[in-house]
Amino acid sequence: MKKSILAFLLAFTITSCQELLEVLNSNIGGGLPGITQAEASSGLKQALEKGVILGTSSLGQSGGFLNNASYKILMPTEVQSAVLKIKENPVTNALAGPFLEKVEVAMNTGAEKAMAEAKPIFLNAIKSMSITDAIGIVTGGEGAGTAFLQRTTTESLKSKCSPVIKNSLDKVNINEPWSKVTSAYNIVMGKSVNTDLNEYVTDKAILALFAQIKQEEDKIRGNPLARTTDLLKKVFGYADTQK
Repeated sequence: MKKSILAFLLAFTITSCQELLEVLNSNIGGGLPGITQAEASSGLKQALEKGVILGTSSLGQSGGFLNNASYKILMPTEVQSAVLKIKENPVTNALAGPFLEKVEVAMNTGAEKAMAEAKPIFLNAIKSMSITDAIGIVTGGEGAGTAFLQRTTTESLKSKCSPVIKNSLDKVNINEPWSKVTSAYNIVMGKSVNTDLNEYVTDKAILALFAQIKQEEDKIRGNPLARTTDLLKKVFGYADTQK
């Protein structure tokens, strides 16, 4: 008799636990059946992966920065006026113009090449994302996924992208003269131009990359036609109902 009661209780407990799990996983928003936590997580990861691949591919191609009016890396704001004056004067432009052009090309080429280093860092962060993170991001509105990547990958991106950009700048022998000139400029003018050109270009490249990924993420959130898989349609269709 005791064994029969024990077997009944065990069976009841297992069934109850299973039912509880099914209830927890049945929906994530209360009132919209069929969207599980696993689907929310997978859909969000799929969207971010798509954004990362498109973003890094777009900026990483030849001219991805240099020929892109939105993301082209220019000289620091503080010295752009001086650069313009040099280019406006035929004499100074003949002397310094070609070198300045080489520096501009080197900055942007370095940023383009660094995109290959960024892609695996992003994909690893997306893969490691918890279900709790994913659910919050799905309903978090525009740029929520990009903001998560920004929080979790920025330092790794800097460490991986910086050497690639430095190598590009070293080819035009700019880092040492840049440091000397800007240090003197800062002393004379009382300014704070970044004397580390490598750091400046790296920061610009990473900001552009996040902006591009956000643009791709927001397309999926805002445009149903950009949801190219059934999972994306299902998950972000749910997110639409939470706005």
